Amino acid sequence: MKQDKPELLWSHIYWLAILGTTGSYTAAARRLGVSKGAVSQRIAELERVSGVALVQRSTRSVRLTEAGRALTEGTRLAFATIEQGFDSIRDLAETPRGVVRVTMPVALGRQIIMPLIGPFLQSCPDVRLEVELTDHLSSLAKEGFDLAIRHTSNVPETHVAWLLRPSTTLLVAAPGYLEKHGHPRVPSDLAQHNCLYYLRSAAAPAWSFVHTRRPDERHSVAISGSFCANNSEALRELVLAGQGLALLPDFSAQQDVNEGRLVHLLPAWKPAGVFGDAIYAIRPYSAYVPRAVRAFVEHLRQTLQPAGPPAKPADSPRRAGADSRRRRHTPAPG
Repeated sequence: MKQDKPELLWSHIYWLAILGTTGSYTAAARRLGVSKGAVSQRIAELERVSGVALVQRSTRSVRLTEAGRALTEGTRLAFATIEQGFDSIRDLAETPRGVVRVTMPVALGRQIIMPLIGPFLQSCPDVRLEVELTDHLSSLAKEGFDLAIRHTSNVPETHVAWLLRPSTTLLVAAPGYLEKHGHPRVPSDLAQHNCLYYLRSAAAPAWSFVHTRRPDERHSVAISGSFCANNSEALRELVLAGQGLALLPDFSAQQDVNEGRLVHLLPAWKPAGVFGDAIYAIRPYSAYVPRAVRAFVEHLRQTLQPAGPPAKPADSPRRAGADSRRRRHTPAPG
């Protein structure tokens, strides 16, 4: 290839644009499906031909120089249009195909989503799923994800969201713990118990409750305990071992309650502000959603939603800000 022909370097510029969006060679390589070394080599070739530095490198991230930004700013829309064009061509096929990159919290993914992956892949053999289980809230556009599964009460107004299933939070303890320490009767009793809690900050934790029949009646109680963690599965293990009581999402605790391993406490009081009240599939707003993404979302909705009226088809997403839920995005832990 003659490196002095700019018209032959469009793929190089595309890779530079992806590098500028992701902010690291590792993330750019993952999004492009190539090695980190391949990205570095392609950028070096582009810098050699242009004669200027296009990237500022640091130990943690990379940024485009003024020249790099000037080179890519006018091409982003064109590249996005080309990507959508290829996606629409793929959708002409009768069956979904292609790669779908999904991010989700660890506990939610392990307990709710992963058991559904096998049946989906059997029904859509031309789709490849790339799933990242992490409690880090990824930037979908920056890190190249097609979809995020979130346990939250709100979704960003810049995203579209599909409701997968509602979710509730349960205050639970093991029967053995309750035999030794007694049952709390009202929220204020929790101050006398060993409360295992989700780690959010160094501030003293407090749990809030709303009465299910009298929503104006609210209580907040400062709690303390011998264990905290940033994962609901870890909390569940300690609760099952009789170490204390905890607030857990229903997908972590409901089966244990049904089978007698845990006891649901204070059922007349609804915990507020710890975990989300629904599980959503979300993606940045776009008028076009690839067929493979739609197929995966529809599979999750049909499997997770309780019996009732048929769900709205997944190929008709709504912007999160299009309804009355104009609130700040507050994703909950998984």
